Amino acid sequence: MENVLAILLAGGAGERLYPLTKHTAKPAVPFGGVYRIIDFTLSNCINSNVRRIFILTQYKALELTRHIRDGWTILSPELGEYIEVIPPMKRVHEDWYLGTADAVFQNVESILAEDPEHVLILSGDHIYKMNYHEMLEWHRHHEADITVATVQVAPEEASRFGIAEIDTSYRIVGFEEKPQHGHPKPSVFNPCMVSASMGIYLFNTRVLVDALKEDAACPHSSHDFGRDVIPKWICKARVIAFDFRDLNPPHTARYWRDVGTIEAYYEANMDLVAVTPEFNLYDRKWPLRTKPLQLPPAKFVFAEEGRRMGVAIDSIVSGGCIISGGRVIRSVLSPGVRVNSYCEVESSILMHNVEIGRYSRIRRAIIDAGVRIPESSLIGFDLEQDRARGYFVTDSGIVVVPKEDSGYGTITN
Repeated sequence: MENVLAILLAGGAGERLYPLTKHTAKPAVPFGGVYRIIDFTLSNCINSNVRRIFILTQYKALELTRHIRDGWTILSPELGEYIEVIPPMKRVHEDWYLGTADAVFQNVESILAEDPEHVLILSGDHIYKMNYHEMLEWHRHHEADITVATVQVAPEEASRFGIAEIDTSYRIVGFEEKPQHGHPKPSVFNPCMVSASMGIYLFNTRVLVDALKEDAACPHSSHDFGRDVIPKWICKARVIAFDFRDLNPPHTARYWRDVGTIEAYYEANMDLVAVTPEFNLYDRKWPLRTKPLQLPPAKFVFAEEGRRMGVAIDSIVSGGCIISGGRVIRSVLSPGVRVNSYCEVESSILMHNVEIGRYSRIRRAIIDAGVRIPESSLIGFDLEQDRARGYFVTDSGIVVVPKEDSGYGTITN
């Protein structure tokens, strides 16, 4: 896409996704078996022909940086294409990134050095399919200074999002971050819904630089695009809303998920194992890329009638997995997982190289990478017992078994 620079914000600590983010940045958390969360936004960029990308990192970024290094060296520098990881360098002031707007402001020199006509601001922790070129065409057609991508949500969900008030010319005339009271204005795109910001912003570069400088000079700002920059600039510039067009099959609801909490992360993974999933991983017209792994095919062994059977039903099973006489139902298995004999794993997410000991039963759990579950373990059936073992249990009853601080994967008790 001509003369567009994408800036992918990937520096958040991801506190609400703890303990999955205890050792790594949120965009590097595994998702859907073989992917990392950041792969979905990066795939959107490549499929939209956005080939100049800055990734701004900060919190525990080593695993994320290595994933980009090993899995995303697919662009041609000779053609001016690149994916460049930029850590915080304190070039503007002595603080780390203070917010999404401050992260971009601290890299304004790098932006200007690329001399883009437009700058596309993206988040590295959302799951969706979107053609950014359509947003650019909309931006130009409406002669916008800033375009905000919005998604239609039910009015009762408005308190979870930044809500835009849009007039009949698609100009944003009001914006409120996570409104707790009142009745948000109906969406101009659908009067039964409201328009929520997706955290995707397309700026004319000159406007972006002016907005960032003004925000940086404001001592009371939280330096966030949604809370500060967009609300202030709807009166100063032509700010247009772009209604999200999902590239998943038309019979499904518009699929855009912020997987910033354990519950949201779990449900989005479970969406993938539905008989007819809302989010299609198998669309060859919009391929999803990730770091390639050299692994053997998944293997299912033992079929003794009435005793043990290696089987997976309504599940995603990645390369290198061995289902050795165990039963897996409605679950997502990342590469290298082993489920041993007489086990039952149901509605769970097993990350890379997890091993489930014989005779264990796992239900509604997330097992972190490298963890080995001992024989005859019971997880997800007695939540108080799970808490007593030191596992993290959400209000909705999802059990997270984290790896220990060594980070090497350990046997749990």
